[in-house]
Amino acid sequence: MALSGPAGPLSTMPTIRIIRTSETDAAGELRQLRQPLLLDSLILDESPESRIVHDIIKDVRHRGDTAVSEITARVDKVTVAPEQVRVQPEEITAARERLAPDLRQAIQHAIESVRRFQQHVMASVSEPMAPGGQHLSSRMRPVKRVGICVPGAAAPLPSSAIHCAVPAQVAGVKELVLVAPPRHEGDIHPTILATAGELGITEVYRMGGAQAIAALAMGTERVPRVDKIVGPGSVYVQLAKRWLYGVVDIDMFAGPSEVVIIADASARPEFVAVDMLAQAEHDPGCSILLTDRAELAEAVVKELDKQLAELPKPEGAARSLAQLSAIVVVRDMNEAAQLANEIAPEHLQIATNDATALADKIDSAGAIFLGHYTPEATGDYVAGPSHVLPTGGTARFWSGVSSLSFLRRTSIIEYTPGGLVHDAASIETLAKAEGLIAHARSVSLRTRNRG
Repeated sequence: MALSGPAGPLSTMPTIRIIRTSETDAAGELRQLRQPLLLDSLILDESPESRIVHDIIKDVRHRGDTAVSEITARVDKVTVAPEQVRVQPEEITAARERLAPDLRQAIQHAIESVRRFQQHVMASVSEPMAPGGQHLSSRMRPVKRVGICVPGAAAPLPSSAIHCAVPAQVAGVKELVLVAPPRHEGDIHPTILATAGELGITEVYRMGGAQAIAALAMGTERVPRVDKIVGPGSVYVQLAKRWLYGVVDIDMFAGPSEVVIIADASARPEFVAVDMLAQAEHDPGCSILLTDRAELAEAVVKELDKQLAELPKPEGAARSLAQLSAIVVVRDMNEAAQLANEIAPEHLQIATNDATALADKIDSAGAIFLGHYTPEATGDYVAGPSHVLPTGGTARFWSGVSSLSFLRRTSIIEYTPGGLVHDAASIETLAKAEGLIAHARSVSLRTRNRG
């Protein structure tokens, strides 16, 4: 497959398409390209996946642990009897003890970095206000119990556990529950169990998919219900979270991973290419480069071809580059910023001479990575902000997970007699306009009989 655009091939190298904003509706082409990543169809259409998830939720609601066990056997090809669904604490301890020293050090580094940043986030607490005769404040309390989903990929994903658990712990959540499908030799991967141990999580269940979300949200005989569910997962996990939102709180409704890179002449083609491959290897993963330099686009294509051949398993990344990715040659950096805001990406890397100035023009992005030495992988692992971020354009209205995500805000309002007199006329007038006479009288009785 040759690299091509409206004006024909720019290179003989395979893998990715070129879009030129001077010759086509780039925003429209990118919307069409990204359509498989967007959540609209899953939400608005009655998809087969949605029907499957709805049936699973109903089954777990009526048959509890037995349904979870049967669905796990059917989906994950592993038999986990209801009495075996919870991992025993000694198994977590044993996995932690067997952890390779270098991996333990890396996990501890990530935990410490995420905890330090989340404590910084928590330091911003609102001050009470007291405008004559009133005392107004907010009280923050953490949710009591949180469920953390760790995907059952072929390779373990300890970073997902860290980036969900540590913000919750910093917020003060007392009970953390981790669930993961038993897909590694018939059980949860020992690296995930060891990470749970490093995090101090002792409640771990051998279950994943929509059945795990249903069990966490509604509770079963062996799985007490939680207040909030966080973490990435398959389309079935995400649909289950969405179906059960309201029964339980969730972090967000998320889709496949994505990155947009804005680069100018100062960018190094090999850096840009490897960062695009880093997203593409998620398979599916979307990588979009926005640049005002056609020569950089050409150089990146050559690097993609070269580096793709060096990957041990290039097929998935090649598929994502061919089907879900693009290089867009823009007129200038202002146009690049406009397109980035239109996309509202999960990850935005800005590899330009003045990345900070360009970042000021970005309104919607899950996380922004500035400069030539800040690959998105820093955020995935040890930078500190959680890597659980909004995808598919939902950064327009959602934020990434942080310690604040686990807090409930309660308003506290106290009036003095004089303060109530000050606001009484407006309260009574508005209440009467709404036909709520007792509301109005609850104020007038107090103000007319002060003392």
